[in-house]
Amino acid sequence: MLNSVVLSLVVLLSAMGAATVERAYDYYRYHPMHEISDWMEQTAKANPDVVTIVQYGQTYEKRVISLLKIGVNTGEKKKAIWMDCGIHAREWIAPAFCQYFVSQILQAYKTDPKMAEMMNNMDFYVTPVLNMDGYIYSWANETTRLWRKNRSPGPSDCGCYGTDLNRNFDANWGTVGVSFNCCSQTYPGSQPVSEPEAAAVTYFVGSRIDEFLCFLTIHSYGQLLLVPYGHPNFTAPNYNELMNVGLAAAEAIKKVHGKEYRVGTSPAILYANSGSSRDWARFSGIPFSFTFELRDNGTFGFKLPEDQIQPTCEEAYSGALHIITYAHDKTFNGAVATAAATLWALLLAAGVTGTNLM
Repeated sequence: MLNSVVLSLVVLLSAMGAATVERAYDYYRYHPMHEISDWMEQTAKANPDVVTIVQYGQTYEKRVISLLKIGVNTGEKKKAIWMDCGIHAREWIAPAFCQYFVSQILQAYKTDPKMAEMMNNMDFYVTPVLNMDGYIYSWANETTRLWRKNRSPGPSDCGCYGTDLNRNFDANWGTVGVSFNCCSQTYPGSQPVSEPEAAAVTYFVGSRIDEFLCFLTIHSYGQLLLVPYGHPNFTAPNYNELMNVGLAAAEAIKKVHGKEYRVGTSPAILYANSGSSRDWARFSGIPFSFTFELRDNGTFGFKLPEDQIQPTCEEAYSGALHIITYAHDKTFNGAVATAAATLWALLLAAGVTGTNLM
């Protein structure tokens, strides 16, 4: 009896402690890098059954790049979803969304059978801040707030710093939408994957490319869902499907707070570009690859007020969840249907009918 009471008290205190940690972290304000790192540690400690921290690279300034791996450990090789935020330092709403996304799927896992099913079938790999050096620099003072690139030095004959990491991937690198002036915001680096941050993603994702069903990279601003490719002379083999999925995701977004997101390739609705992680992912064989450009349409731009974090995250979560659910269901429900059809064909070939089975 006493042991039962003590055990119940321990469980209650643990739950209260976890709730206090959850309440203590404010998902609706912007956080500096050290707070985000602490949040990652707390999230893993609070959810040890489904969350682990994976270190997979270093920045130019030797900071360790980490992600949260979220999913049920089934002991088997699983399919996967990729999400990264903060590849461009000044886009603070992106890391805020990655943190919100993690909190939401962890809550849904406990109450929503569909999320439980997806976390059993797939692992979510979420990098809250990819460009850590640039992000920290953007927090230094008001003069650095709009820093975009990483912090690697330019060529020896250039006094400027930084490479645009979303022009540095090996996907039509250096062909359109870049400037080889190393002081430019769109300087693509000296060669494809010259930057350690781009190399970390390329190696981590590339070494398990067959596992990934979906690659989502989160940016701001413009309220767009961009599909491959950024080069106008290339078309994704599943372009029509990507557009249909993207348009449905935009509808899901609109239902939350009424915001309109446009869907299309970058040349069609934004500008041509090359060397993006989105294009690299699709070229590498990941079937569903999207760039999210979150709020707003330019009123505040990269300095989106904190009172817009919550509605922005809520609507983007709905859109991202639609894409992820579609990729999951196509893979797993489709596989079940195919297996059933194959089995039935085999039974028919063997002369077994419904009457025989009865």
